[in-house]
Amino acid sequence: MAKQHKNPFKELEATLKETPPEMKKKVMNDIAAAKLIMDLASLFSINLGNALRKLFRTLGDNR
Repeated sequence: MAKQHKNPFKELEATLKETPPEMKKKVMNDIAAAKLIMDLASLFSINLGNALRKLFRTLGDNR
C-alpha cells in the first residue's frame, strides 16, 4: 500500500487566523491610494500627448 504524504497546504490552512479589522482597513486604504496614483500617472502619461496635440491645433486655428 502506498505511503500517505502530508499535504502542506492543509497545514498552512490550519494556521490561518482572522485579520484584525484595523489592519484590513489600513491595507484597503493603501490599495486605494496606490490605485489613485496609478490612475493619475496613466492620465498624465498616456493622454498628455493627445491633449497637447489638440491644444496646439486649437492655438494654430486662432491665429
